[in-house]
Amino acid sequence: MKKITAILCAAACMTAAAPFSAFAADGDKVYGTMNIPYADFYAAELNNSVPVDAVSSATTNKWKGNTTGSIGDDGKWQNGGLAAGTFNTETENGGGKILGVTYPVEISKSDLDSLSDKMGFTELSEKPKAYKPVTVESGKASFGKLVDTDGEETLSGEMTVTSLSSWGDYQINVKGIPANCDIYGVIVKTKEGTDYGMRALENIWRNGAISWGAGVKEKEPHGNILSSEHYKTSQGQTITEVTFITLNGYSTLSGQNGYLPIKFTDSITVESGKSGKGSVTFDNSSFPSDYKAKGTVADGFTVSGNTVSYNNAQPGNYTLTVSDEGGKYSDIRGSFTLSTDQIPVKYSDGKLVAADGASLTDAANYLKNISAVTVGEKRYAAGRRGATVIDSQTGEIKLDAKSGEENVFDGSGNYKLTVEATGYEKNYEFEINTQAAETTTTTALITTTTTKTTTASKTTTASSNSPKTGASSAALPVTFFALAGLSAFAFRKKND
Repeated sequence: MKKITAILCAAACMTAAAPFSAFAADGDKVYGTMNIPYADFYAAELNNSVPVDAVSSATTNKWKGNTTGSIGDDGKWQNGGLAAGTFNTETENGGGKILGVTYPVEISKSDLDSLSDKMGFTELSEKPKAYKPVTVESGKASFGKLVDTDGEETLSGEMTVTSLSSWGDYQINVKGIPANCDIYGVIVKTKEGTDYGMRALENIWRNGAISWGAGVKEKEPHGNILSSEHYKTSQGQTITEVTFITLNGYSTLSGQNGYLPIKFTDSITVESGKSGKGSVTFDNSSFPSDYKAKGTVADGFTVSGNTVSYNNAQPGNYTLTVSDEGGKYSDIRGSFTLSTDQIPVKYSDGKLVAADGASLTDAANYLKNISAVTVGEKRYAAGRRGATVIDSQTGEIKLDAKSGEENVFDGSGNYKLTVEATGYEKNYEFEINTQAAETTTTTALITTTTTKTTTASKTTTASSNSPKTGASSAALPVTFFALAGLSAFAFRKKND
């Protein structure tokens, strides 16, 4: 068994990427790196008659991220770009195309001289750990199966498969991938004997996530069109191995049994309806005759045929998942909305609370479904990337809310708020008047903060006399705190 440290791995990455002043030579053979198109890179690696295509990207920057990783000043591995080790070209629409990878090669001096296109050949000062052998015929290069001088590494991880991915028709997630190295390629092998070559950005993501289109899903969330010709035959096959290609050679996870269920559509259409008690229908006309459908939504929902029935359903978005009990076909999903014309909240003392006649459950459901809040003339989307103008748990109006670096409220006076919530047909509008004054008094034992907020109709005063220690016990004297005291490299293994 051979051991290679993270530093050696990084050194291999940097060696392959950097030009040197002299050839690494072995007799008539010389070593360097070449810009190898994906179709040529994978040609000798796969049992698949359909070539691997270049990757088209409509985004402006991700395809440019081809810097390789390295060991940082702290001794830790620093990841390269999302398309590390690739080469590309810019397209007319401002996007780009990832053409292939820049990888070490072995070639005879005479063949190198006879090449009509030297494909960006850059000499190396020493023989690389892994390389592609190059032969030349009529001035054109052909690339053989990768030579791994250290022998293939055996990975001890696991793989999961889903056919419900936003990024393609299938996605696998592999644990235990090669560490502290850039991934130049991935080969997915199936029990049926077909292999599939994966490419940066469209297929290969960080942390072992790999996805691809098989002819059903046409685009991924960024609007990039999925190229599926090479992968269409993967439907209905079973993955047994996943091989990662790094500058150290092959690293393979074997002994897997990941079935890729057949997909016939990417989603189903479900009609929307009213909340409470009722039913909605969905389109199952495309289901194969041998599809044994079983549908699920949430508690209180039942599915029979193409009808979803429900009792006491709150307003909001729901997802119907239809599974094939026979296991042959992929699950299918469809989203739908149940709505109401009632508003179950009202504004009171700086927050949204349950309206008269509405339950706390009704109010809580409204708060969690808030999708946007307009303050004055400016609309702020809610959610992880939005601005939290109203707390989704407490209903409190967040007077310190920010959108980026911008204050939503500047404390200058009257504000009109318009609240949008998913499943609620009407927007809720109200006005507040914010004039805040804050006084802070500090003693050795207690910190007291008093905030006075004036609203259009009421004045409330909130006072906190609790010590800010994160505990409910009494505050400790300041003198106590003044006296108190406060108190690898990663190795990877390769099998011969």
